[in-house]
Amino acid sequence: MPTGSDHSTKWKGSRDAWLDAAFELLLDSGVDSVRILPLAKRLEVSRTSFYWFFKDREALLNALVERWREKNTQGLVGQTEAYAESITEAILNVFDCWLDSGLFDSQLEFAMRSWALQSEEVSREIDTADEARIEALTRMFERYGHEPLAANVRGRTIYLTQIGYISMKTQEALEVRMRRIPAYVEIFTGQTPRVRELQRFQARHDHVS
Repeated sequence: MPTGSDHSTKWKGSRDAWLDAAFELLLDSGVDSVRILPLAKRLEVSRTSFYWFFKDREALLNALVERWREKNTQGLVGQTEAYAESITEAILNVFDCWLDSGLFDSQLEFAMRSWALQSEEVSREIDTADEARIEALTRMFERYGHEPLAANVRGRTIYLTQIGYISMKTQEALEVRMRRIPAYVEIFTGQTPRVRELQRFQARHDHVS
């Protein structure tokens, strides 16, 4: 028999459930579709239960931005700071973001950038995130001996290339992407990745060359 707590959760949903559903609508149909009634129907809960977790729709949208910031920006910055023996391995740590949506969600990034076209506030959030991510990539190159200007140019090149992939909604099979990875690393760093570095990277993504 369900407990009183189980019944309450079923009736109200949960904050994470509301946010998950909001992200689904954002990805599917854009920010204009993220409204309380469609979300309640999707969750099969009472519309009024929304107010257990959020003051209003604006509070929900702010929570979406915060979750994106925590996931994508912190995910990318964290990978630039991960342990690596060389700059080539450090770049492969960053490339984990492009293959692991748990670290960096490219679909969410596209949805946020589309939203920014309609919202000056979200556009400012995007600008802040871009600056923080490029700065993190710059610091990574500097740690491996690159001068500040060169480090910044290399960091910007990596980042803007990937944002271009996302904005163009480029689709690549994993096999194709993996074949290109060594060349990308060499272009971005000027160094050829070592075999053991590539093998560790491929193993993280369940790929055998």
